[in-house]
Amino acid sequence: MNPYDYRWLNGQIICNQEENTPLWTRHSLNFANSFSGRLIGDSPVMADYCFPRGIKRAPLAILLHGMGGKNPAHCQRIAQTLARQGIASVILYLVFNIKRLPSSIRAKYPKLTAEEWFESYQYSVIDVRQIVDWAQTRAEIDTNKICVIGYSFGSFISSIAMAVDKRIKAGVLIESGGNSGKMTKHSAVMRWTYKQDANQYRRDQELYTQYLQEVEKKGFENLVAPRDSYLMDPLTFSCDLRGRPLLMVSALFDEMIPRVSTLDFWKANGKPPLYWYPSTHSSLWVWYPWFSRRLIDFLKASFDGSNK
Repeated sequence: MNPYDYRWLNGQIICNQEENTPLWTRHSLNFANSFSGRLIGDSPVMADYCFPRGIKRAPLAILLHGMGGKNPAHCQRIAQTLARQGIASVILYLVFNIKRLPSSIRAKYPKLTAEEWFESYQYSVIDVRQIVDWAQTRAEIDTNKICVIGYSFGSFISSIAMAVDKRIKAGVLIESGGNSGKMTKHSAVMRWTYKQDANQYRRDQELYTQYLQEVEKKGFENLVAPRDSYLMDPLTFSCDLRGRPLLMVSALFDEMIPRVSTLDFWKANGKPPLYWYPSTHSSLWVWYPWFSRRLIDFLKASFDGSNK
């Protein structure tokens, strides 16, 4: 069973022009979500669509911010870089963004139940897939050249969305990792919030390893996951990412996502290009002028087929 399956509603899409500059035309997008969670409720899809000026038909990058993302400034910065290269972008406001987060969830965020976390992933992955649906109705978008670019939480969602939707041709994963149990145990921040008993941790890792072996043989959609958390873990989806165009960018001193978790994910993905920068989780963006060049080179190579 695939928890990220859905039925495209293809309902009314509100697309309002917000800005017209020498760089781009920017529109706001708003439409009903095909997924309505029992716990989180209805949360319409919200996004900014930026199309470069002077371009008739452009590739599309779907940009996903980190946890919370009150002001997705990093995504806006990437969108500007892409527009200068003739690449359109959609900045997707994920369900935890202040613009979308329901008041019932906002009151207790980030201390959510396991079920609420699972719903948030379902919302987010299905959001991305609906943006791809919408893109396929737009004559100005080259739908053979769609990619995802995600940062932190957005990179987890990007990994899963790309794995379950083959229409997404390439992915850039900024500060990503896999194996959430190991991530929590070794994270300088999360290990104090989510303390783990050593014996329980060992048993959990053994169970997850067994599950991953079954996924390799049968595919995740043909199995019943022992825990919903396995279906929120990017590592579960590595067998559907391996061999596809990926670029990873990580921080050497990341206090949120430990190096061991990033390396596990990188190896499982077939060791795609991975660049490390001497920074913490939040200060990685100091290095954006450097890794943005690699990002553009990677996307151009992916779109022309040389990354296959």
